[in-house]
Amino acid sequence: MRNNFDRQLSQLNTELVTMGALCEEAITNAVKYLTDNDENSKIMCLDADTQIDKKERDIETLCLKLILQQQPVAKDLRAVSAALKMISDMERIGDQASDIVEIAPYVAKKGTLGETHIREMAEAAIKMVSESIESFVKMNLDIAYMVIEHDNIVDDLFDKVKWELIKSITESLDDAEALMDLLMIAKYFERIGDHAENIAGWVIYSITGMHQKISEKPLGKEE
Repeated sequence: MRNNFDRQLSQLNTELVTMGALCEEAITNAVKYLTDNDENSKIMCLDADTQIDKKERDIETLCLKLILQQQPVAKDLRAVSAALKMISDMERIGDQASDIVEIAPYVAKKGTLGETHIREMAEAAIKMVSESIESFVKMNLDIAYMVIEHDNIVDDLFDKVKWELIKSITESLDDAEALMDLLMIAKYFERIGDHAENIAGWVIYSITGMHQKISEKPLGKEE
């Protein structure tokens, strides 16, 4: 019975890693389409989002099987519960990458991208997603805490982008619509950072049994 459970748990971990890789692929292609207007990148992003949705359903089914058939307890139950939470955040990351490519053409037409910190923000968000998955793969608390700390960087960059766009709108109302679209894209990147932070939080929970709130310092760390 235990050997069967361990095999299914190993399958769950593999599926989660695959879903995380698809999230990274979706965001990376969304950024490439935004910056280079590469149509193939748009197609690849949307395809990754479709695969992410399928993975969410597959992993959810596997988690429910593990709970109902194997009745895990303690750390095993935490791992399965955390997986169910993580796939919800991953699914939203895929959706937001898809949303970015839908808006991107309107921004590209006005050439407003180069006037902001949004490329920097996109890179920071991708790094958070990548490291949140790495923290899960390695079951590494230090990496998970680092992801949570890095959300401040994404938030600060969002504030910079927001004020840069407000300034641009006041200077030229002709570009106001494209600039508002760009602000929406920045908001999507900010949300992607939040979801990566959530994933890291669930990794911490699966290891320690405690779910860290955003405002809390790393567990076990002293001022």
